[in-house]
Amino acid sequence: MRSSTDDLFSEIDKLFLLSLSLSLFISSTEILTRIENIILGIVTSLSKDEAPVLVLPNRSSWANVSFDSAIGLHMTSGRSSITIRSDCTSSVSKFAQILRIVSVIYRLVQSNSYATKRDIYYNNTQLFGSQKTVDSIVDDISCMLKVPRRSLHVLATSKGLISGDLCYMEEDGTRIDCHSSSSVSSLNNYIVSSAKFVLIVEKDATFQRLLDDDFCTKLSPCIIITGKGVPDVNSRLMVRKLWDTLHIPVFALVDGDPHGIEIMCIYKYGSVAMSFEARSLTVPSVMWLGLLPSDLQRLYVPKEALIPLTKRDESKLNSLLKRPYLTGQPDWQKEMELMMQTKVKAEIQSLASIAPDFLTSIYLPNKLQHGGWV
Repeated sequence: MRSSTDDLFSEIDKLFLLSLSLSLFISSTEILTRIENIILGIVTSLSKDEAPVLVLPNRSSWANVSFDSAIGLHMTSGRSSITIRSDCTSSVSKFAQILRIVSVIYRLVQSNSYATKRDIYYNNTQLFGSQKTVDSIVDDISCMLKVPRRSLHVLATSKGLISGDLCYMEEDGTRIDCHSSSSVSSLNNYIVSSAKFVLIVEKDATFQRLLDDDFCTKLSPCIIITGKGVPDVNSRLMVRKLWDTLHIPVFALVDGDPHGIEIMCIYKYGSVAMSFEARSLTVPSVMWLGLLPSDLQRLYVPKEALIPLTKRDESKLNSLLKRPYLTGQPDWQKEMELMMQTKVKAEIQSLASIAPDFLTSIYLPNKLQHGGWV
């Protein structure tokens, strides 16, 4: 029987292989062309004083679905469709939502960057109303464009991804290679790696950006892992296993906000709910690499990239500051108190306001080479 750690690696491997195979079917140029054709249709309608409409295949209709034993259920026709009108009160909101997400996708594909559906939702919560709305519309757009969702550069938030200088042997003899650009010819141990450090990344989109920029090999051999927000048990088990086995530094890259700090604390100190398994889940040596509140001032992050703290943020921050494990972390306390004083927070993506590649080309290399963690 496989352990939970084995299941994590198996899932990661399958996800990467599947996403890679899907993304190879349609080029970025073709995706951009399909989006441009949709926009052209809207502009053409406006030029004729006609109300623009969008026609989407009905993904819930069996009339559009066939079964193939080698494929499963798959869409074979567009006999049943849904028309989203811009001049109808019942659909104008959805029309605007679709166009907004289409524009986000266009920029992502054009710039070869990635975002999660969660990122898109929080980019304009008032327009979308709920995460479920974004999830559904992204799938609608994928269907409308006849493009795999992975090719739209929009990622679903599924737990636990890992990449870098790491190989692992499953109990059944299956070799899992997590190298982003290299391979190992043989395995002699449970875990094999020449990584110099482990980097915990809070967000899926940031993790993908590091992969795109070949971060794991450009600076030095390393391992990056994300639990995609609040980590599940398997992600925490893996970080602990890497620390126990490799005896290398473990850094955390999280948003400069109370939520990001709490996520980092879960990796480092554990949680109340899982305290009975603390010995196998916590990594007390985790160091806070960024995004530090002091970084925002030191790097002169533009004000428009900063977000005001909400009352809920302040309450969370006060709660964190009162937790017993922070008494032994004066530097952490200082950073959190600075956040409380300035009353602003920032996401990792805010560094892109300085330069598109600032995170991977300047921020992380300088911090890791010259020291900049607490």
